[in-house]
Amino acid sequence: MKCPVLMVQGTASSVGKSLLVTGLCRLFKQRGLRVAPFKAQNMALNSYVTPDGAEIGRAQAVQADAAGVTPTATMNPILLKPEGDRWSQVVILGKVHQSMTALDYHRLKPELRQTIGQSLDQLRETHDLVIIEGAGSPAEINLKANDIVNMFVAKQAQAPVLLVGDIDRGGVFASFVGTMELLDADERNLVAGFVINKFRGDKSLLDPGLDFLDDRTGRPSLGVVPYVKNLRLAEEDSIALSERPNFLSDSPRKIDIAIIRLPRISNYDEFDALEHELGVHVAYVSDGQSILDADLLIIPGSKSTSTDLAWLYETELAAAIQERARQQRPIIGICGGCQILGQRVSDPNGIESSIAEIQGLGVLPHETVMERHKLTTQARVKLEQSMFGLDTGQSYRGYEIHLGKLIRHNQAGPIFSIHERNQEDCLVTDGSYQDSVMGTLIHGLFDEDHFRRPILAYLAALKGLTWAGAEALVSRDMEYDRLAKTLEEHLDMHAIDAIIEKQRTT
Repeated sequence: MKCPVLMVQGTASSVGKSLLVTGLCRLFKQRGLRVAPFKAQNMALNSYVTPDGAEIGRAQAVQADAAGVTPTATMNPILLKPEGDRWSQVVILGKVHQSMTALDYHRLKPELRQTIGQSLDQLRETHDLVIIEGAGSPAEINLKANDIVNMFVAKQAQAPVLLVGDIDRGGVFASFVGTMELLDADERNLVAGFVINKFRGDKSLLDPGLDFLDDRTGRPSLGVVPYVKNLRLAEEDSIALSERPNFLSDSPRKIDIAIIRLPRISNYDEFDALEHELGVHVAYVSDGQSILDADLLIIPGSKSTSTDLAWLYETELAAAIQERARQQRPIIGICGGCQILGQRVSDPNGIESSIAEIQGLGVLPHETVMERHKLTTQARVKLEQSMFGLDTGQSYRGYEIHLGKLIRHNQAGPIFSIHERNQEDCLVTDGSYQDSVMGTLIHGLFDEDHFRRPILAYLAALKGLTWAGAEALVSRDMEYDRLAKTLEEHLDMHAIDAIIEKQRTT
C-alpha cells in the first residue's frame, strides 16, 4: 500500500525548499513516522555517496539524515552535475549515465519519467510518509512541457503542494499570484496553500497581504517561517556562496581560513563545520593577497579540474599558491584541489574537459590521469604522515567522488591509507604531502572532530593563540531539532496534518 505524500515547491530557486523539507522530515520523525525525502531531479555539484556507493544530491542525504533513515538512490533518482554552460553529467540511480547537452537530455526525459515513478513508488511502499521537493519554479513556461520534477511529480502522485516564497527577496505576494496564474487548472488544484519563508519582523504587518492571497487565489496561508540564523546545515549548491564572506577577518584573534572560490567548485559543504567554530573565520576568496595572508589555504574539489587549473593560471592565482608553498605555509588540497597541486593533469580521452594535458602547480609530488570509471565510495582512512597537529595512525571517515587516478613520483609517501570502501575491507593509498602541503582525494574529513580540531589548535599555536572553540560546536542533530521546532511553531501543522490524513481516506 502506498503511503501519503506531501510536496514542497517554490516560486523560485533558493527560496528554502530544501531546508523546509529537512525540517519536516525531522518533525515527522519525532512523531514516530518513518519518513523519506524525494527529489526527482537535482542539479547540484554538492553530492553525497550512499553506503552502497551511489551518488545523490547532498540535500537529499541531509534530509534522510534528519529523518533518521539511510539515504538511497531512489530518494534522488536523477542528479545533474553541470560541466559548463551547455553540458551536464547525468547520474541515474546513483551511477554516471553520460555527459550531454540540455537538448539531448530533454530527449531522454520520457525514459526518465518511468525511473522517477518507480523510485517514488518504492519509497511509498516502505515508509509512512514521503516528503517531495520540487526544483526552481513550477511556472517556468519554457520548461513546463518537459517537466519531470515539479507538477509532473505532483500529478503522478496526486501530491498536495505547499508553495513556498522567500519574502527576504521582496515581491513574495506577486510571486505567489503570478505562479498560480501560470499554472494549469489541474495543477492549481494541487496547491494546498502558501508558506512565506525567511521573514524578519512583526508578522501582524503581513495580515493584509495574507488576506489578499486567500481572496485572490482561494488558498490559505499555511505559515510564516522566520529567518533562522546561523543554521549549520549543508547548502544544496554554489548559489549559496554569494552569501558567504569573500574576505579575511581583520581580527588578530581569529584563525583565518581561505578557500579558493573555483569557478566549478564542488562539495564545498564539507567545510561548513569550520564556519561554525568560535574563533574561526572562513572566506571564499579569489584574490592573491588573501591566499598569501590566510592561516590555512584550502583548494576545494572541482567538477572540472583542468579547466579550473587553467583559470588559476589566467588569474595569476597560481603564482600566489606557489609562493605560499615556497614559504611553507599550510595548504590542504581536497580531491580536485589535490590534483591541482600536483605536477600534471592528463585527460587524453576528454572525459572531464577538452584540455588533454595541463601542467599542475608543481607543489606536490604526484600527477593525475583522468579515467572513465568514476569512483564513488564511503571510506575509512588512516593517517600515514603526522602533520598539522595530526598524529600518524589516526582513523577517519570520509567519501570519494572522483575520476582521476593519482600517480606519486619518486617513492613519495601517501598521506592516507584507505582500509575500507563501502563497508568492505581494502588496502590502497591516497594523496601525498610535502613540507606544509597536504593533498587528498578524500572528502568530508573536516566533519570529523578529531581531524578538524587538532588542525585548528595547530593553526592557533602558529599565530600565538590558544584555540578554545571546541565547546561551541553544534551537532547536526541539534540543528535538525531547532529547525523542526521552528516549523512546528510557525506552520499551521493542524492544517498540514489534515492534508496528509485526507490521503489515507481517499
